[in-house]
Amino acid sequence: MAYSLWLLTGMRRLMAVSAAVGLVLASGAANSSERRNAAGQPEWRVVELVAYETLSVFPVLARGGPDTSGFMTLEEGLAAGDVVVTERGGEVLRRTRGREPAVWPQGTAGGAQVNQLVLINRGSKPLLLLAGEVVSGGKQDRVIAKDRIVPAGAEPLPLDVFCVERGRWAGGSSQFAAAKMMVHPSVREKAAVDQNQNEVWAAVRGETGRGVSAGSPAGVAGGVVGGIIASEARSESYVKIYGSARVSESVENFAEEVSRRFARATANLKDEKVIGIVVAYGGEVAWADVFASPALFNRYWTKLLRSYCVEAVTRSGKRERASLEDAREFVRPLVGREMVESEPGVYRWRQVSQARYSEISLETLAPKELMLHWCKVLRSN
Repeated sequence: MAYSLWLLTGMRRLMAVSAAVGLVLASGAANSSERRNAAGQPEWRVVELVAYETLSVFPVLARGGPDTSGFMTLEEGLAAGDVVVTERGGEVLRRTRGREPAVWPQGTAGGAQVNQLVLINRGSKPLLLLAGEVVSGGKQDRVIAKDRIVPAGAEPLPLDVFCVERGRWAGGSSQFAAAKMMVHPSVREKAAVDQNQNEVWAAVRGETGRGVSAGSPAGVAGGVVGGIIASEARSESYVKIYGSARVSESVENFAEEVSRRFARATANLKDEKVIGIVVAYGGEVAWADVFASPALFNRYWTKLLRSYCVEAVTRSGKRERASLEDAREFVRPLVGREMVESEPGVYRWRQVSQARYSEISLETLAPKELMLHWCKVLRSN
């Protein structure tokens, strides 16, 4: 009897962890890439790679997908003025509820802080935030620390962030704009998974233990990045380093070629659409981003692709390729230590870690439960 209870408890635990990322293996597909959402969302599968230099991307395909147009991205909200991000202790923020304007002080004690901003969603749609998105301005540029959802009309939100511009602590305005950038995976990992400011700064400086191969476009671009990092050592500004003319040109050329090949490889899909990507550098599968719908994936694809390309030009790698089976194995659910955070009726965030792997899922809870974003990372240490 005791053994039966232990076995039943273990099985329930395994099922709970699989559901935590919103995915379970499709029935009868032990060696397949096909997946089915536990809530009945369309199954998805990983298909053959698109490769250039040391970067390989494996499209993730699904049949159909839910309507995700009811969610606003950070870039869209900031551009429309529906979202305001500012330093703590900064200027008064305003929003409109019906016809009556509401004026709120930030309501937080003390002045500006490195690891916390204030955000207001004064639009009509819930706001989707992804870890790794950069906001520029204020006293220092920052990167969003965690995936989350901010409902429309919510009270001013203390927003957890990490600094990606260590040397500056000044600015004419306390407000922020979208940098239209996603930090590359080495930096994003330190923010989203490790949640460590010092490690974020080290990753911005390129101190990840990864060299750059010489003699290839990736190696040349990586050398340029190293020179820019050295010249910007005082500010250690992510936006300045990776937005500089020299680095940007190298990365954009890289991204343009990958984008062209990706578009050609996925142009003739019939009943399936791309909802995500699995990424490998050389023979190492290192990252995956999967979204609820093709439309939501497309809203993030450009800056995600650029971030993967930045990673490719800043780490060493051989011309070997990860296999399709490697990519399929990478997206299998983890069974390990689990952390959960949630806001009742709004969202649920889960992180599962096992050995060197971590996966994070973000589910909206209203108007129904739906996994909006899932990512998985092979940690650097």
